[in-house]
Amino acid sequence: MNRAKGFTLLELVLVIVITGVMAAAIAVFVKPAVDAYFDTRRRAELSDAADTALRRIGREVRRAVPNSIRIPNDQCFELVPTKSGGLYRRAADIVNANSDPLDSTGPDSAFDVLSPLAVVPVAGDFVVIGNQNTNDVYAGPTRGTVGAWSSPPAPGGAAVGVGRIALAAPTQFPAGYDGGRFQVVDGNEQAVFYLCRHTGEANGNGKGELLRLVRTFDAAYPTACPAEGGVPLATRVASCSFVYDPNHGATQQSGFVWMRIELLSGGERVALAHGMHVSNVP
Repeated sequence: MNRAKGFTLLELVLVIVITGVMAAAIAVFVKPAVDAYFDTRRRAELSDAADTALRRIGREVRRAVPNSIRIPNDQCFELVPTKSGGLYRRAADIVNANSDPLDSTGPDSAFDVLSPLAVVPVAGDFVVIGNQNTNDVYAGPTRGTVGAWSSPPAPGGAAVGVGRIALAAPTQFPAGYDGGRFQVVDGNEQAVFYLCRHTGEANGNGKGELLRLVRTFDAAYPTACPAEGGVPLATRVASCSFVYDPNHGATQQSGFVWMRIELLSGGERVALAHGMHVSNVP
């Protein structure tokens, strides 16, 4: 006589109960590990976002026109970024003909460039020379508009310079400056604001943004951060602050910028700070 094989209802219920108990016991140990993984991943993403934003700002601060940083409050600051720079000719070449030194005793319309440039200027860019006061580059006394870039003519040619900058209009740069250096400012990015807007917290997330805002030269020293515009460098910003000391160190020719940003997402908080020296030698 063959007996039917299978599970009784009681056995099935017991298996379900035991399986549920085992799953609950395993979940007690697995859930914290899973939560820790996602928390760590979230913190890593926040750290990477904050670090990328601060390094981006740091690179531009180091390359800014000397003495161009303006800071109306601890939530923003302004600078004049550069695209390249080099050395200009200060005196006529006594061996080769057709050299063109910069004459700072009066308006001049062109000068030879002696050092190779990473990026050559184009019409509409600006040349800045001898910027010793913060507002000068914004107001205009230390900058001229580029009209054209060319090679020095024969017979001097390359012997008198790697190139020649012709200004759109005769410009007189500060007299007495003998450093022989100039900076080139992109005509499409005359001044840049870095600012934090709408910072704060809500439901475990930062509400603000860290922004980069491009604008034209403004001779008036800013008294507040721009209220509109800008491209986000970081989101979920809970707080941030900027500090600038224009005369840091014994030589009084080096500034110092200190930046701090705090990001908050899903209850996870990351705060990074970054400081850098700024050369204010024209």
